[in-house]
Amino acid sequence: MKAIILIASLFLAISCSGPQSYVNKAVKIMDKQGLFAEGQEWEEIKKITLDSKPVDLDEAQEVVKEALKIAGGKHSFIYPADRVNQDSNNTEWEMPTVVIDDNNVVYIKLPRFHGNSEEGVKYARTVIDAVPDDVKGAIVDLRQNTGGNMFPMIAAVHRFISDGDNMLRFRSRKRTQWIPLSYVCMSAGVDVKAHIDCPVAIITDNLTASSAEATLLCFRGQENTKTFGAETAGYASANTPFAMPDGSSLVLTTGCDVARTNEEFCDDPIVPNVITDDPEIEATNWIMELLIDSKSL
Repeated sequence: MKAIILIASLFLAISCSGPQSYVNKAVKIMDKQGLFAEGQEWEEIKKITLDSKPVDLDEAQEVVKEALKIAGGKHSFIYPADRVNQDSNNTEWEMPTVVIDDNNVVYIKLPRFHGNSEEGVKYARTVIDAVPDDVKGAIVDLRQNTGGNMFPMIAAVHRFISDGDNMLRFRSRKRTQWIPLSYVCMSAGVDVKAHIDCPVAIITDNLTASSAEATLLCFRGQENTKTFGAETAGYASANTPFAMPDGSSLVLTTGCDVARTNEEFCDDPIVPNVITDDPEIEATNWIMELLIDSKSL
């Protein structure tokens, strides 16, 4: 009797972790959560995926990847099990750079961030603690920032964001979620400090992506704010990871970014106000012109 129970349990474990089970679970997740998982195109690929009958896990993942293109768009992907384990032990991260020039204009370089919560506090406070209350202007450089955790990024420059209650939203298929500044700072582990009202220039390039694009959109529609450089990568959407039976993660786009202007962004690049190969110079000149006009110097 014990042998029969053991064999039955083993069979159940195998069946629950096999390639068809992988496909079934992935489709269930995409069908419920995927931003674009609706309409005829999704129904067709869903049926094809469920009817695929993969012979092994590799084939199952290839089938799921095709469905992901429809359900979640280009920002969705499968994160392999070995990478999940590797990245969970990865503590490498880069600090922001803060430089204040002779005109009291601060230059802030925000790199991507994938650290833990304690490191996120250090990341944000590197900027917050270095910026005095009386700066006359700010340049936020998001070039080569491919994303990661958006909370430390936004928290780092939160003093330059006005109307923090309306700065950003995530819209899923079923609801819209506001992301107020107070929630961002709480999630990043820092206190909200007083707003600094000054001109803000944002610099982007074609590697500015994901959470960096969300950081950019927190400023969109804000007065005395202008963007310079090149269009972004076009990954302005919210991703959610779902654990799969083999230890991999199904990273699915579940929402698009919505700016305070009510503009929605997802897979399309965000075009700067000024397209230029010399964004630092253009941004500095723009800020100086505003300061001279307002007789702030």
